[in-house]
Amino acid sequence: MTTINKIEIEKFSRLAKDWWNPNGKFKPIHLFNPVRIKFIKEKLISHFNLDSNKDKPLENLKILDIGCGGGLLCEPLNRLGASVTGIDASQNNIEVAKLHSKEMNLKINYLHCSPEKLNLNNEFDVILNMEVVEHVSDVDLFIKNCSELIKKKGIMFVATINKNLKSYFFAILGAEYILRWLPIGTHDWDKFIDPQDLEKMTSRNNFIRDELVGVKYNLLSQKWYQSKDTSVNYISTFLKN
Repeated sequence: MTTINKIEIEKFSRLAKDWWNPNGKFKPIHLFNPVRIKFIKEKLISHFNLDSNKDKPLENLKILDIGCGGGLLCEPLNRLGASVTGIDASQNNIEVAKLHSKEMNLKINYLHCSPEKLNLNNEFDVILNMEVVEHVSDVDLFIKNCSELIKKKGIMFVATINKNLKSYFFAILGAEYILRWLPIGTHDWDKFIDPQDLEKMTSRNNFIRDELVGVKYNLLSQKWYQSKDTSVNYISTFLKN
């Protein structure tokens, strides 16, 4: 049993060298990064009752970033004090992430593997699944694996795309064909998942949904912002029973 979708992995492996180019193929993620880092930081400070005034408020937290890519989330969270492990099924992505973190003099544990191959049961306080569940072969199995890796009362973040006609227009037709933000074929609408289905999967695997927020893009300011509108992009947080 595996969650790896080889076609998806090959797709991102071909783009790996572009991860840290803010104007390259991953420009949308660079633009998205500030709002998701802010949300993650504030949520973790609140959930674990941390001191927000410290230079490194996430100190002593153990975070697992699944589908870490080139490390765009791992690095800022490590700078905030967290002990970060980043895993990815693409060897190319991991090599890029390792090289960049070394250049930045950061200590991040990068591993080329999928969650089912990670033998670290109940090890992590936090799991990040940011823009990854729409690219795995079996979401239910993926969530089950996450449940086995996180500590009781830990928190899991899932950022993904809702499944409806609006998300098809904005995330595929708009982002890939009209605006050309992403290479054509980056997303498959059949793999999008609505919040209710995601909640069912997580509840089957010992998680309770904590919060659901939307994320929207302003074309004029070219910035993402948090919103109540979850019809396209959304982030859900789940607490481990």
